Amino acid sequence: MKTRYEKGLEILKSYTDEEKGTNHFELMKALEDIAPDLGKYIIEFAYGDIYNRDHLSKKSRALTVLSSLVTQGSGSLPQLELHINTALNAGLSETEITEAMIQLIPYVGFPSVINALTQARKVFQERETEEMMFT
Repeated sequence: MKTRYEKGLEILKSYTDEEKGTNHFELMKALEDIAPDLGKYIIEFAYGDIYNRDHLSKKSRALTVLSSLVTQGSGSLPQLELHINTALNAGLSETEITEAMIQLIPYVGFPSVINALTQARKVFQERETEEMMFT
């Protein structure tokens, strides 16, 4: 039987694409000097327990995370960038991501959605540039 950490690591790897900006492991590594256990907590709890639950598809999970990060505002823009990439890797289209953010306007306001869409545009452009380089 797999440990929470092993389960979480497996799921996290399924959302990660180092060539397309979704290296969650870089984030954890960057925090090792100040909070070495944080990466372990993220893998065990967020991915081993929460992402490991049944009933939601990868796309639904990614959309839920994006919505939450947009509602948190500009303080979460670095995490939003990471999770926009994750959402694309999970199978969401640029249009689905954009429309989901627009759907949030009545609940979080224009400034939060504009910031999120600006971040989304950045990710979309970066990925387009990367794809052009590899084709």
